[in-house]
Amino acid sequence: MTRYMVGPLLDAAGVAAGTRVLEVGTGPGFVAAEAVRRGAEVSALDADPEMAETARRNVPGLDVRVAVLPEVPFPDGTFDAVVGNFVINHVGAPDAALTELRRVLRPEGRLALSCWVMPGVGALAVVRDAMDAAGVPWPDDIPPSPFMEYGEAMAFRRLVAEAGFADVAVEEVTWEHVVDPEEWWETGALSRVGSNGVAVSRQDVATVARIKAEYDRLVAGYAVPDGADGADGASGGLVALPAHALLASARH
Repeated sequence: MTRYMVGPLLDAAGVAAGTRVLEVGTGPGFVAAEAVRRGAEVSALDADPEMAETARRNVPGLDVRVAVLPEVPFPDGTFDAVVGNFVINHVGAPDAALTELRRVLRPEGRLALSCWVMPGVGALAVVRDAMDAAGVPWPDDIPPSPFMEYGEAMAFRRLVAEAGFADVAVEEVTWEHVVDPEEWWETGALSRVGSNGVAVSRQDVATVARIKAEYDRLVAGYAVPDGADGADGASGGLVALPAHALLASARH
């Protein structure tokens, strides 16, 4: 789902041939790969060593460092652009992280960051909505997203501006994430990844079945009509879940 934003993110940062760019939270390296395809000189960070290794495999020759934001292990003014795709919303101290990202940008360098609109809706929230519909309480010890207070345009813009950036702009981007609903259930509820996955993993078999029944009911409202996917003339039981994100761009 996050790959939809790769092009807009790099465009917002002005990434082109010869741009020295840092991608933070590279994950499997999708953004870095596109930046390399554009001819940029790319370095990347990720908090997880296994993800860093995955990015190295997916983007041969990529300079990937293991670091947890706000740590940014590069000298001042190293980069022409810094980008992060759905990373800032996972950082415990986003203000400190932004200060560091500004430090490693050259004067007039560009920043571009995406985050989810909060509270999440559609694709991001369907598992949590299914829990609510099934009457399953949210565990008290699983905190809300640390980015909850910044997940709307004005708050996100203020956060970036207060870190010292200029010409800050934030736009909302929406699209439909077309996916097999069973795959989305496996990813969002049974993988134990993210707060939804952790919450569902704590439930007994009967409760998980209740959540799944509500999930099936909810996603049925997003079913792709037969032949509407344009791929092979049949929907194949896919759903088109709405996704809502914010894209911030700014200048050092």
